[in-house]
Amino acid sequence: MPNVFNHLLRLTHGTIIFRMKRTVLLLVVILLSITALAQTKKSKAAVSPASANVYPIQEGYVDANGVLIYYQTIGQGAPLMIVHGGPGASHDYLMPYLLPLARGNKLIFIDERGSGRSEKLEDAAQYTVENMVEDVESVRQALHLGKISLMGHSYGGVLAQAYAFKYQQNLTHLVLGGTFYSTREMNKVLAEEKRSMPPEALAKLEALEKAGLFNKGKDWEKGRYPDDYAKLAWGDGYFPYLYQRRPDANYDPAIFSCMVRESDGFDSSWSPQITSVGT
Repeated sequence: MPNVFNHLLRLTHGTIIFRMKRTVLLLVVILLSITALAQTKKSKAAVSPASANVYPIQEGYVDANGVLIYYQTIGQGAPLMIVHGGPGASHDYLMPYLLPLARGNKLIFIDERGSGRSEKLEDAAQYTVENMVEDVESVRQALHLGKISLMGHSYGGVLAQAYAFKYQQNLTHLVLGGTFYSTREMNKVLAEEKRSMPPEALAKLEALEKAGLFNKGKDWEKGRYPDDYAKLAWGDGYFPYLYQRRPDANYDPAIFSCMVRESDGFDSSWSPQITSVGT
């Protein structure tokens, strides 16, 4: 009988030890799982808010029928492509004001051919509304954007309207800002603005136009507007209408003298960006 008791005791002891080991092992597994879960949650807590507040910029070039067109994208959501004014400007002046839209839209800024970071062309005949419309379409296709909202500002609004006439099926919205539908009518507006300049400034401007606007000054100045002319035309003439009651203290009319080059065919007086568009 004692032998049986001792045998049962050993069995009981072994069972208790086994169960204790199994319990400890189970506790270890549970603790490891809890720790891993906590680390995962901690990682998500550390990463998620930052990711939600970060808007990476992507940039590159699209070969649009032999012309490299620069693009820059930021934000998430429905695609909104933005076409800047000029010709000869770039997307840079629009970006600070449109950035808030990146919270709900994928913004696609482009620089038109010959402008900003896009390819400059030796043949000025290639700077046409029709070609620039195809540049917009090439970017849309290359980036697989599907249907887009298209915004055009100033001269960019001309391109946006021309795009809508040809590719309406690719648009969800058309947004036009500070633009025009007729070169002829717009030139009438600009002529009136010119006549409204202070008499002394107008006399200086007309004298510079009569003398010729290009091939003046140093070698690096010959292919652009003289600074004096740019300040008169884009300052005294255009600034009051551009900003009206909300003037921008950082506005520099001399910048426009660098935007316009005689080799690009923008050699008309007073408003080269209008007279080069067509009728």
